[in-house]
Amino acid sequence: MDLKKILKSPIYITPNFPVVKTKNYKFTLLGMITGLVVYSLVLFLLSIALFAFTPLKKMVFFIENQELEEQVERVKELESKIVFLTHELESISSENKRLRYAVILATTDSLDSNSAIYDSLREEKYKNLNIEGNILTAFRGFIDLIFREKSENDEIYFLRPSSGYIIKHYDPQKGHLGIDFGIKSGSPVYAASSGIVIFSDYVSDEGNMIMIQHKNDFITVYKHCSVLMKKTREKVIQGELVALSGSSGKASTGPHLHFEIWKNGNAVNPKNLIINK
Repeated sequence: MDLKKILKSPIYITPNFPVVKTKNYKFTLLGMITGLVVYSLVLFLLSIALFAFTPLKKMVFFIENQELEEQVERVKELESKIVFLTHELESISSENKRLRYAVILATTDSLDSNSAIYDSLREEKYKNLNIEGNILTAFRGFIDLIFREKSENDEIYFLRPSSGYIIKHYDPQKGHLGIDFGIKSGSPVYAASSGIVIFSDYVSDEGNMIMIQHKNDFITVYKHCSVLMKKTREKVIQGELVALSGSSGKASTGPHLHFEIWKNGNAVNPKNLIINK
């Protein structure tokens, strides 16, 4: 076939309008192609003019910028969450290190005799006479020296650390390794037995917490306090004020004192050892 003849061949279009007399429209294929190209070019130029000289451009870019800003905000939010979680992990790691140190300090049998810890932990083997040479003091020292070995093997007893009622009992199966005393914030918390403070600081879940090492490898723990009255390495005597109760820490559900007793690294029921239940 001749391409020129095809391009110049007529095409008739008869619209189906509801009129009495129909009319035919004659076009050539070349004319239709030319018209389509011109129409497309005009439409393209018109679109460029609309974007260049009308607010349509701003509207389109505003939508794109808004989506971009939303993505930037989401990225910033994720970054802030990552930073927060990183700080939380660092805080937990630091708390775990301090708690491990406290446990090691409580369970160690050999310390450097020149260290400050040793000086604060060791007991004097002999009691000095007072300056007047009191006979009663000397007698007490003599009796203490004779019965020291026996007294060290005696069973240890604990006093109630708080005057409140027990509102939650020891339940290790549910992860509750102590007992809770229901008391209002600011109530006194006493040392259940004599010993030395091996930990006194804030922990994220337990709040203000104090741990006391006692003889016979016992440790008492006092959690969710509002104020800690004693510092690490301080000696305390039974019944001495060591803290004020509160509701500190993420795990606290309200003002109370959570009290635990540990023996050789294992939690025990405090009610079995407290003498004034």
